[in-house]
Amino acid sequence: MASTESAYLRELYQSWAERMAADPEMDLPTLRNLFEEWHQPTVEPENVSYAEVDADGVPAVWCIPHGAAADRVVLYTHGGGFVVGSRHTHRKLAGHLATAIGCRALVIDYRRAPEHPFPAQLDDAVTVYRWLLGRGVPAGHIVTSGDSAGGNLAISLALKLRDDGDPLPAALLPMSPWLDMEHKGETLETNAGTDALVQRPILEGMSGMFLGPDGSPLDPLANPLHSDPAGLPPIFMNAGGAETLLDDARRFAESARRAGVDVTLDVVPEMQHVFPFLAGRAPEADRAIAEMAAWVRPKLGLV
Repeated sequence: MASTESAYLRELYQSWAERMAADPEMDLPTLRNLFEEWHQPTVEPENVSYAEVDADGVPAVWCIPHGAAADRVVLYTHGGGFVVGSRHTHRKLAGHLATAIGCRALVIDYRRAPEHPFPAQLDDAVTVYRWLLGRGVPAGHIVTSGDSAGGNLAISLALKLRDDGDPLPAALLPMSPWLDMEHKGETLETNAGTDALVQRPILEGMSGMFLGPDGSPLDPLANPLHSDPAGLPPIFMNAGGAETLLDDARRFAESARRAGVDVTLDVVPEMQHVFPFLAGRAPEADRAIAEMAAWVRPKLGLV
């Protein structure tokens, strides 16, 4: 049974859904302001400092836990359908993950759609990854992580790096990844009654803005369900049992396993989309972050 504390995220999502339904013509600045509330479920992590940085032209924020390893990095790409969300909405979540792992996290503000359609977001993630390499952080000391659309980027970044011949990160940590730009997942229908936020009309609108007039929903770097995952680093994904995007994670996990990739998928019953946002508030989120950290620490050489 879901904890009482976990209701906070569902209630926040319901309030967003109600406000969007009440204003079907909501303009983009208002929508983005609405999603800036995304930080609210996350309790401020203790003993974490933050530092703004320009990562070769991409705005970003360092999340620096006290005593963290300085030469290991979680490269974090925020969610929000490639349209909303920011480094500010996600810095606390990334701070909790970094604290549990014992390293720094870098949350980037990639360019957002519709002003900057695909592949601008992926290009920015590649730029920051190479910026880290140029600053002396070995590829094997980097983990890519992100949630929802950012979970897509955590995967597509590794695919792009592999295709370009760059050294690959040590591991991938996507949370509730949104991968399917065709909207074919079974849980998009079967979990429509339990997901408080993510419904087909939202996905169709955001995918249209993300892909723009020239993008294809079949492009493997926009829709990793059409990719060949062979050669990717180990992957640990989590997702909520109540969310409509659950099948995105399931299908990618199956594809990656068939390609010989080491994949772990943790599905937590009754949880909403990106339930780790409840870090510091709900036991399900704290447990999920602890499990991700325990899994990835040896891969970063942190024991």
